[in-house]
Amino acid sequence: MKSLVIDKIGHTAFCDVPTPEPGSGEVLVSVHHVGLCGSDLSTFNGANPLVELPRIPGHEIGGVILETGPNVPGHLSPGSRVVVVPYTTCGTCPACRRGRANACQFNQTLGVQRDGGLCDRIVLPADRLIVNDTLPVHHLALVEPLSVGFHAVSRGQVSSDDTVLVLGGGMIGVGAILGAQARGARVIVSEISTAKTETLRKLGAEAIINPLETELEKAVAELTDGRGADVIIEAAGVAQTFRLAVDLAPFTGRIVYIGYAKGEVAYETRFFNLKELDIRGSRNAVREDFDAVIDFLEKHPDMADPLISKMFPWEEATSALDYWVAHRDETFKIIIDFGKDT
Repeated sequence: MKSLVIDKIGHTAFCDVPTPEPGSGEVLVSVHHVGLCGSDLSTFNGANPLVELPRIPGHEIGGVILETGPNVPGHLSPGSRVVVVPYTTCGTCPACRRGRANACQFNQTLGVQRDGGLCDRIVLPADRLIVNDTLPVHHLALVEPLSVGFHAVSRGQVSSDDTVLVLGGGMIGVGAILGAQARGARVIVSEISTAKTETLRKLGAEAIINPLETELEKAVAELTDGRGADVIIEAAGVAQTFRLAVDLAPFTGRIVYIGYAKGEVAYETRFFNLKELDIRGSRNAVREDFDAVIDFLEKHPDMADPLISKMFPWEEATSALDYWVAHRDETFKIIIDFGKDT
């Protein structure tokens, strides 16, 4: 069976791996589409400390069930389209015991701590699959990345009374934009790539501010009558935006960090107390977030295709990460299409 492997920094190659067979409680899935994530790009660039090479990347997976092993629920039947939940849960760590398995202490995400979905077939536990036969098959791979932003919105307890400022208009930021809109909130976006502006506007963001060209604090103040954004979602993952979130947050504001800065971040911590800020981390997503994304895409099918910046056929998949490196400013999502009939 053919798979795509990041075998060394800056290089991918096809290789043959054994074809898997499902065991008890497992399902064999034919992989149809895989979205490339920022974690895959970081692995390719040698900047992902969680990955050991060689690694099969890819955790944003849409596919079709081929075969089920024993002890698999009846609704998971051959021919059903599925979205993959790419995380593992131990069931015993503090996060799992508190019902927040998305933050499992011992999580192993496909394509990161274990081999991912850029292969012809993959075996997965039955409880890691969500059946969906209504979305277009190539949209299934968009559900997981958008769910990460939807989860951040949930962590921020966003409501229709809120104005939300999203720092970073990449794919994870887009999930936060759409998730906030799904709750009726106003959305302002800070994004330095002018190439992404038109798409972000079409997605419904009220304002897109380039902080390299406009003073962000002043612009947000003007848009909110001086009140500031009720919720700030950091989706850029750099030290400057981590600090900026605290600086821009109003008194009693809420901050949610999705990304994480690769180095240490220095804060003037008096603002934590003076403003009595609610500061929360956000990791992965829970089933409710996946369901919310699916519901949103079913109601707004026109929102999905503009997010697919480039579709690579499986035969050309070795070029995909190189393309992303060269076109990072204008890229939202790259998808690998295995070219299979549904």
